[in-house]
Amino acid sequence: MRLRSLTLVAASGAALLAAGALPAHAFDPTPGDPSGSTAGAPPASVQEGTVSAADLLAKVTSCSQISNGKYRTDEETSATVPVCGKNGAVFWKADMDIDCDGQRTADCNEDRDPWYQDDTAFHQSDGKPLKAESLPYVVVPGSSGVWDYSGAGITGGGVVAVVYNGRVEYAVVGDTGPAAIIGEASYATANALGIDPDPATGGVDSGVTYILFKNSKVSPIESHSAAVSLGDQLARQFLQNN
Repeated sequence: MRLRSLTLVAASGAALLAAGALPAHAFDPTPGDPSGSTAGAPPASVQEGTVSAADLLAKVTSCSQISNGKYRTDEETSATVPVCGKNGAVFWKADMDIDCDGQRTADCNEDRDPWYQDDTAFHQSDGKPLKAESLPYVVVPGSSGVWDYSGAGITGGGVVAVVYNGRVEYAVVGDTGPAAIIGEASYATANALGIDPDPATGGVDSGVTYILFKNSKVSPIESHSAAVSLGDQLARQFLQNN
């Protein structure tokens, strides 16, 4: 994750419009398709596992703040997002910026992403960086006086339920970002939730809930099916314990 300037993002969007049209890879929901999926891509899943978005959200309506302060969602916004504690989990409600770091792919590279970095904080079982284009993962703020994710039972490969617009996507903790900014996930996470995954112009400004299950770990970290299986189990426990 990297510091993103709202001014730069806006300028990038203006430049694309000035060119006459968005590039062919830009998010383009199929007309009449309620899934909001990218044209030519499989429809975004409505729900992974057996626990509904509504049931998860019903457990995070109030916040017992565990962070020592609040986070910004972008470099130029004010700090308004706390990290909240629940039995067996922590959560926050924020935006979603797109992380395209890690292994170079057709959609995640220097040409597509102005902030591209060829590494992630946590690596695959073979030692390589994660692959943002295909692996759903979430970025956590770097440890600071505001909040230390590792001290809260959160680690690389930990399971995250990401909830947006009635959909649940299970992801892993895959990267760390600036210590003062929160709200970012991989290209694959956004794509699965029907959010524009373009690393330069995509994302969503609000409405995303991130529920991180404490002391959980997917092995291997790159196995999304393992994340879904463990995530579903932990989500059901979360409903029972809160």
